[in-house]
Amino acid sequence: MDSRTVHEGDALAWLAARGQLPGCSLVTSLPDVCEVPMSFAQWRNWFVDAAEAVLRACPPEGVAIFYQTDIKKAGVWVDKGHLVQLAGDRCEMPLLWHKIACRKPAGTISFGRPSYAHLLCFARAPAGEPDGLADVFDTGAMTWTRAMGLRACEVACGFIAKHTPTRTVVDPFCGRGTALAVANAMGLAAVGVELSPKRCRLARKLAVDLRRPARTEPPDPADR
Repeated sequence: MDSRTVHEGDALAWLAARGQLPGCSLVTSLPDVCEVPMSFAQWRNWFVDAAEAVLRACPPEGVAIFYQTDIKKAGVWVDKGHLVQLAGDRCEMPLLWHKIACRKPAGTISFGRPSYAHLLCFARAPAGEPDGLADVFDTGAMTWTRAMGLRACEVACGFIAKHTPTRTVVDPFCGRGTALAVANAMGLAAVGVELSPKRCRLARKLAVDLRRPARTEPPDPADR
């Protein structure tokens, strides 16, 4: 199956117009403060509101999975996993699991962005069975500098395929479409939303081979 639709537009407006998405699960990574035209305080509030909108779009049969990398702001650590869980509390949606995706080998000293990312899964009811996933794993190769790692996407989509009846993955902040491409590679349909016309075009055609590592693309000035 290679069923993929990418909508050009604002993710929150798109979600608000549709309500819950029957037959779908959501996999996404919310934009960082450097990607939106607002102050840090505004972005923090917006981030929690956006995570809430994603969670409210999740139907009873699906899950919502977030891939988020922490940041530092003026020397203070900003835990995006915590921000997503604030949204989960608002929606009264339980956290099924929280995994750590390593972006670099353990023991690596990093500067700026941390060497790990959070992978958090929420649902409308507690889990009825073990998730069967490792708590810590390699995030995998990245198709571009702000992508979700291929292995992290594979973990998320694999959980959806095995533990839910949903067969469509929705990424309302799809960027260049890594989660969509991985969903297709695993036999799931995919729907993305992206504000950037260029990223929409790339997201519609991105293909991945999960048997082979992807090459990380250099930064593109047009994406800044």
